[in-house]
Amino acid sequence: MGMTSLRRRLLLVLVLSCAIILAACDPSRLIKADIAQQSQLVVAALSDPKTFNLALNRQVPNIFPLTFKGLTRVNNLTTEIEPELAESWEISEDAQRVLFTLRSDLKWSDGESLSADDVIFTYNQVVFNPEIPSSLKDMLKIGQSGQFPTVRKVSDRQIEFILPEPFAPFLSATSGPPDGVAILPKHILEETITAYDSEGNPLFLSTWGTDTDPSEVISNGPYRLARYEPGERVVFERNPYYWRKDDQSNPQPYIERYIWQIVESTNTSLLQFRSGGLDQVGVQAANFALLKREEKRGNFTIHNGGPAFGTTFISFNLNKGRRSGQPLVDPIKSKWFNTLAFRQAVAYAIDREAMVNNLFQGLGQPQNSPIDIQSPYYLSPEEGLKVYDFNLDKARQLLIDAGFQYDDEAQLLDNNGNRVRFTLLTNAGNKLREGMGSQIKQDLAKIGIQVDFQPIDFSNLVEKLANSLDWECYLLGFTGGIEPNEGANVWLPEGTLHPFNQSAQPGQDPIEGREVADWEQRIGDLYIQAAQELDMAKRKDLYDETQRITQEYLPFIYLVNALSLSAVRNHVQGVKHAALKASSEPFWNIYEIKVAQQAD
Repeated sequence: MGMTSLRRRLLLVLVLSCAIILAACDPSRLIKADIAQQSQLVVAALSDPKTFNLALNRQVPNIFPLTFKGLTRVNNLTTEIEPELAESWEISEDAQRVLFTLRSDLKWSDGESLSADDVIFTYNQVVFNPEIPSSLKDMLKIGQSGQFPTVRKVSDRQIEFILPEPFAPFLSATSGPPDGVAILPKHILEETITAYDSEGNPLFLSTWGTDTDPSEVISNGPYRLARYEPGERVVFERNPYYWRKDDQSNPQPYIERYIWQIVESTNTSLLQFRSGGLDQVGVQAANFALLKREEKRGNFTIHNGGPAFGTTFISFNLNKGRRSGQPLVDPIKSKWFNTLAFRQAVAYAIDREAMVNNLFQGLGQPQNSPIDIQSPYYLSPEEGLKVYDFNLDKARQLLIDAGFQYDDEAQLLDNNGNRVRFTLLTNAGNKLREGMGSQIKQDLAKIGIQVDFQPIDFSNLVEKLANSLDWECYLLGFTGGIEPNEGANVWLPEGTLHPFNQSAQPGQDPIEGREVADWEQRIGDLYIQAAQELDMAKRKDLYDETQRITQEYLPFIYLVNALSLSAVRNHVQGVKHAALKASSEPFWNIYEIKVAQQAD
């Protein structure tokens, strides 16, 4: 071998060695290589998570359907209640005792055993704890007295719930996120219940915030938190201790990593999906035609789950209370908002058919009820449910009859000459809601009302709705479901999510002078009665009355029910898209979904 050839070989070895060393020193390349070797699913979220503490959560979407499970679960396709952490249950003849048997060898994501003690802890020390403002408790308040079930340990694998009276939605309430109680780890959280901070609040209220190291959040679902980078992403990794296995005894879920890519708007998530950065995106009417044309070339499929569950609405702040002597709502505006004719006039002035045609491209229909049309408890307009078809003349006449008046410029004034003007809030980044808000502003201008429309950051909006109560009107939505009692926290006057007239929650400053209207109390009473009733026909009669009252008094003015559409890459296998939950989350059966290998 000549010297020239030898030198070339030595130089090549040196170059390769340097390349290997440089690659080893570049963490980003290592991370990318690591990710490339793992199966993963990447989806978008419009905002950062607000908490890692399930009991304190009020936001959708959230991390909990992936990380925590309940005793039972709802099958999104069949809507049936199925076993989850509990392998079975027995119900007594009088329907007041339910005995659950846990699966054997259940474990937490840290490898510790999950037993009846965790179930007892979750219900008795967290959910039923009056010092913890969890919306989960509202769905388990039974009867007029609001009693909770008695929960007792029978053995390490058996737990008995003793109900004070029959309670029809009980199994649904045990179904885990997003609408039921999930089990929490006693060995991690018990000390936070019995210890207090300097202000006298349980440490639990400040435990598992989003500043917590993800490795400290111990879960029992198919995934556990791996990493959280604020404003960028939430990374979940497969929980090696999750109980599910397939028919060949292979552990589930199959996908190793589940990634939330945090984006600032639905437009951005659409761009990321089209460029291949996301595996799934919710399809809105404005982008349906575009995505449909790209379906084959983009190697994805648009799944249609039918009418979406959930509601979209505007709501006025009806709270007449005060904090520290200051009214929550300007008394002048509070008088308008609490005038029934004003709310009904607003409902008649919103052109929901135009909203369906222009913003939803015909892929939806006007919405009229808090109960989803797929639910057997839904009352249709054909059955007598009141609707507010677009009618500007009727809207103006209602206002005039209620003492409002118009000036020479057709601006609406109240009987004291005050210009009728209010602020409408929604979450910034949701382009469809921003479009709906803009149309509402234009529609109400036709009856002389000035709307100051302000899309704001979602976390700021939640702060106003849940804590400060400093708002006038907002545009948002609630998730839905088959069982109406899942909305008990909205409809009970003291519920933790009764936003149009919110009571003070544990740890908040008191509210003086809050009033509960007769119709408002009547809805709450009917929800209690319906939960007590086991006969389905009689339950429907009770829920029918709640829907008549809500449409008469309009604590929420419902807008449009869209189709549940989702675009999913074709390499994602096992998708069973159903409209039961949010349209942007078609992976309710995540444990059996697979990602096929793709060519480089």
